[in-house]
Formats: sequence, structure tokens, C-alpha cells
Amino acid sequence: MELKPFLMERTQSVWENKVDINLSESGVLPLTLEELVGETDINKIELSYPQTNGTEALRESITELYPGTDIENVLVTNGIAEANYISVLGLLQPGDEVIVMYPNYMQIWGLAESLGASVKPLVLHEADDWAIDPQELKEAVTSRTKLIALCNPNNPTGAVMDEDLMREVAKIAGSIGAWILSDEAYLGAELQGDTSATYWGWYDKLVVTGGLSKAYGLPGLRIGWVISNNETVEELWSYKDYISISHSALSDQLAQLALAPTKRTKILERTRTKLNHQLPLVQAFFERHQNHMSWVPPKAGAIAYLKYTWDISSTELMTQLRERSGVLIVPGDHFKMGQYLRIGYGYNEQKLSEGLKRCSSLLETLS
Repeated sequence: MELKPFLMERTQSVWENKVDINLSESGVLPLTLEELVGETDINKIELSYPQTNGTEALRESITELYPGTDIENVLVTNGIAEANYISVLGLLQPGDEVIVMYPNYMQIWGLAESLGASVKPLVLHEADDWAIDPQELKEAVTSRTKLIALCNPNNPTGAVMDEDLMREVAKIAGSIGAWILSDEAYLGAELQGDTSATYWGWYDKLVVTGGLSKAYGLPGLRIGWVISNNETVEELWSYKDYISISHSALSDQLAQLALAPTKRTKILERTRTKLNHQLPLVQAFFERHQNHMSWVPPKAGAIAYLKYTWDISSTELMTQLRERSGVLIVPGDHFKMGQYLRIGYGYNEQKLSEGLKRCSSLLETLS
């Protein structure tokens, strides 16, 4: 298998620790170890191999997020990236057809192409608040469609599918016997109201991936998971045997602390408070440039996706912002969408404010 370059991840890896201000990050400001553990004595955690599919205690904690599951439905992974990776490896073969929600985090798209699958986009439309058109999905699926890949809440748009639309997508998938892979990395990072619905329990041929990196502000733990039927979980565990064997014993224990009901509630309240407090800075940035920009404010997640009309490619705009202003953003080109930019607004408020000012100063030279 010849892997396709994952441009967004490689670009961020090269530059995110070199720029003055990183606005490419898609999560919230991470918790410190002190904030997470409090008075807990972590010095006694044994740094051995944990149970490689996740300790029973951690898997039990994860089942609380997905009504109707038991620990056999859960496979713990090294971040959501590994969860998505082994899911694609397990579900797709060369020549299979996969339909990918678009725009989307491009990992699944790139992996599917690398495996020799045929990738078809299920286009979200800005004019429809980045919602799926069920009729377009009906027209896209064929008897060869093996998988429909979703990202909900969506990266990069922050859109959230409503439950009626989720049911309609499941009905269409069922009509041709396709699997659904639902990347739910941002579940719990909704700006308003309750946590949006998981796909779990609505469809039989289903794999759900999630983790602690985004909504929980714990990317450094590298804890993700796969939720599926027992047989599929067992099969995907075999792929993990060849890739990483296990996650960290320390991370397993800390993840249990994070998912304890009281702590989990506090962490998600922290996330929503920060996002609601800092999103107005992006709104003000948009209003300053609204003659050249459009956007749909996100409903979830720590990312804003803005379209612009300046005559400059998004990759060149990213380069100029990095070289001239010391700011890193994600270009729309990394989502195959041209004149868009993705701004992360969930980290440090002062750096967000300063970074947006620097972006404005450069953008005004393009007008």
C-alpha cells in the first residue's frame, strides 16, 4: 500500500511548534495534569502494558457514553486517528466504493484511496448550513458502495446533523447494505444545548469512533476508541496487534478519571464555556472582512470555516500568514476546497485575539 500524503497533518506537524501563534489547532486548550488528577496519587500507577484492548474499567466508563453497549463493544486505541485507521483497514478492500462526507477530516479519504478504494464525495453545501442532501446521497450510492463515512459534529465546518437526517442516512445505507463509519471526535463540544446524538444504536452495520482529544481537551493522553458489534471489535483488535499493541497504561488510568461522571460533566462544561467565550472573537474577525468573506457559525467544535474572495490560493495565504505574520492556519486546499480557511479558536484567548489581528493586517493588504 502506497500511502497518500496527509497534507494537513504533516504541515501542522512541521510548523505548529515553530510559529508565534498556532490557529491551526482544532481542539480546546488542554487540561493540565493537575487539573485532571486533583488530589489523586498518580505515583503508584504501574507503568506496565495495560490490557491491550483497554482495561475493563476504562471500557466500562466508555460504555456510559453509548447506551446499550457493553465492554465487548469497545476497543480502546491510541487516539481517534488509530481508531479510524484500523476501521478503514478492517472494512475496505481494493476496488470497494466508499462515500465520504465532504468537507471532512481527510484521514479516511486518504486511507481509502491508498487502499485502492474508489472514493466519492457526499458534498455538504454552505448554503444549506453544511447539511447533507439525502437525495444526493441516494443518487451517489450504488450496489458497490461498501462504506459511508461521516464526521459528526463535522470537521472543518462545525455543523451538526439532526436526528431526522441521521435516520435518513441510515435508511439509505441499509437499502444497499453499506457500513457507516461515524467519526464523532467532537461529540460533547456543542456550543448550545445537550450533547448531540451518537449514531450508536440506530443501525446494525456501524462503526463509531471517538476519544478524549477534542471535546475533552486531553489530546496528549492519546486515548480513542472504536464502538461496534462484538465480532467487528474483535476483528479490529487484530489490526491493533500489528500496529501499536496497546495504548499507555498511564493514559488508561487518567482516562478513567476524565470519564468519571462528575469529572466528565465539569470537563465538558469547561469546553463549552471556553468555546462560547471565544467564538465572538472570530465573529468580529468575520465582520471586519465580511465584504470578502462568508461563513456559517459552528454549532460544535473549536473550529471555524470561512470562505473568502481574495484572489489568492489558500495554500499561498497560509504561507504568507506564516512567513509574514507568524500565524498558522489550515488552508481550504487541505480539504480540497480552495478559497477557505480553517481557524481554531479553542486555545489561548490572548493568542487567538493577537493571531486574528495579525491575519486582519495581512488580509487588508489584499483588498
